[in-house]
Amino acid sequence: GLGDPASFYVAVIFLLNGLMMSLFFIYGTYLSGSRLGGLVTVMCFFFNHGECTRVMWTPPLRESFSYPFLVLQMLLLTYILRIPNINTGSLIALCVSNIFFMLPWQFAQFVLLTQIASLFAVCIMGYIDSCKLQKILSAHMVSLVVCFILMFGNSMLLTSYYAASLVVIWGILELTPKVLKNSRREVCLWVVEGCAWLFGTVTLKYMTSLAFGIADDAHIGNILKSKFIGYKDFDTLMYTCAAEFDFMEKETPLRYTKTLLLPVVLVVFGVIIKRVIVCLRHKLEVCKYCATVCLVLQLVYHALQLVAYGVLAILIMRLKLFLTPHLCVMASLVCSKQLFGWLFCKIQPKTLVFAILALMAIEGSANLQTQWNIMGEFSNLPQEELLEWIKVNTRQDAVFAGAMPTMASVKLSTLRPIVNHPHYEDAGLRARTKIVYSMYSRKPAKEVKRELIKLGVNYYILEESLCVSRKKPGCSMPEIWDVEDPANSGKIPLCTLMSKDSRPYFITVFENSNYRVLKIPKE
Repeated sequence: GLGDPASFYVAVIFLLNGLMMSLFFIYGTYLSGSRLGGLVTVMCFFFNHGECTRVMWTPPLRESFSYPFLVLQMLLLTYILRIPNINTGSLIALCVSNIFFMLPWQFAQFVLLTQIASLFAVCIMGYIDSCKLQKILSAHMVSLVVCFILMFGNSMLLTSYYAASLVVIWGILELTPKVLKNSRREVCLWVVEGCAWLFGTVTLKYMTSLAFGIADDAHIGNILKSKFIGYKDFDTLMYTCAAEFDFMEKETPLRYTKTLLLPVVLVVFGVIIKRVIVCLRHKLEVCKYCATVCLVLQLVYHALQLVAYGVLAILIMRLKLFLTPHLCVMASLVCSKQLFGWLFCKIQPKTLVFAILALMAIEGSANLQTQWNIMGEFSNLPQEELLEWIKVNTRQDAVFAGAMPTMASVKLSTLRPIVNHPHYEDAGLRARTKIVYSMYSRKPAKEVKRELIKLGVNYYILEESLCVSRKKPGCSMPEIWDVEDPANSGKIPLCTLMSKDSRPYFITVFENSNYRVLKIPKE
C-alpha cells in the first residue's frame, strides 16, 4: 500500500496530476470567462499529451510532484491580478502554493523568476500599480524564507537569481517615485527600469554568492553559456549531452501546428498585442481604465509568461513541460468575449469553438490513439540481479559508488550507504560525482583508486554501457573526460581496462550483462 515508498510516489503523483486536469478546466474557464474555454484547455492538453508531460513514463520525478502546484499558483495569481483589492487569504494561498511548488523541485526558483520578471514588465508598462505588485512580492519572499527553513537551510535559495530579483524589484518600486517625480510611463523610463532590474539582479546574485561562498548553482550559468557560446566543462556536458537538456526539437513546433494549438495561440497572441498597442496610444489614465474593463492586465501577464516559457523550452527541451500546458491555457482565450466579442456578434461562440475542436481532433485523436497503444512494463533484470547480490553478499555499512541513477536504486532498494546520487544542485556533491565518474576517464587506475578510497568507497559499480555509449558526437564518457583532462587524452579509457581485467587495483566480485562490481581493497 501507500506505506511502500514506490507505491506512495506513484499513487500520489497520479492523484495530483489527475486533480491538475480539474485545475486546468477551472483555469481556462476563469481566464476566458467561459466554460467553453475550460473545455478547450483540457482538450488541447489531451490532444498534445505527449508534449505536455512525462508523468506516464517516469512518474516519480520531482517535477511531477511540483508542477500541479504551479498550475494552482498561476490560477491564484490570475485571480489576484483581476480583483481590485487583494485580501489576505489570497496572498496566503499564493504563498502556500509557492511553497509546495518549490519544496520538491530545485528548478522551481527559475520558473518563479520568469514569473516575477513578467509581472515587473507589466508594472513598468503601467498595467498594475506598484502597491499590488509589492504585496505579491511579499508573498514570494515569505514562501522563499519558509522553503529555506524547511529545506534545512538550503543556502542556494537565498543566493539565487530569484531571491536577488525579488529584492531588486522591491527596491526599484520604492526608489522610482522618489528619484523620478514624473509619473508618466515613457518608453525610455521602461528601458531604464528594465536595465536596472537586469543589472541589479545579476550583481546582487554574484555578490551574495561570493559573500556566503555558495557555488551550488554555478553550473546553471555554465549551461546557459554553453547554449550561447559553446562553453564546455565536465558538469555542463553531463547536462547538455542528455537529450532532455538539448535545444527543442525542430519537430515540436510542427506537432503543435498539426493539432492547431500553435495557430490558435498565435491568433490570440496577436489580438492581445493589438489590444495593448491601442491602450499604449492613450495616456496612463485611459490605459488604466482599459486594463480594468477589458481585463488586459492578466492577458499581458500571460502573454509575457508565454514568451518566457517559450525561451526556456527552446533552450532546454525538457522545459516543454511549462510551454505546452501554457499554450493550452492561452488557447482558452479564443472563447473570450473581451478579445473576440466582435466575432461573436457574427457567429455563435459554441459553433466556433466546436469547429476548432473538431479540426484539432483530426490530429489530436491520432495522437491520443498512439499514446493508448503504447503498452508495456518496466523491466531491468540485470539491475535486479545486482541489487539482490548486494543485499545477500555485502555488509549493511558497505559504501557504494557508481552512476547516479544506479546509486539511487542501490540506496532505495538495499539501504546501503552511497557517496553520490542524482542531485546536482550542490557543489560538494558535484565534486564527489566527478571523482566517482573518473572511472570512465583515461586516468591511471592507481590515481582513481586513491581518490575513491578518500571518499570511503568499498564497492564500485561499473557499467560498461556508459563506457561505450555515445548519444551524439563528443558525448561518450571518455570524450567528456577528454575536455576536462586533456593531459591523458588518447589513452585507453580506464573503464575499458577494468572490463577486461580489474587487477591489481580492484577485485571483480560480481558480473552480469550490464554491471560489474569492483571491490576496492585497502592499501
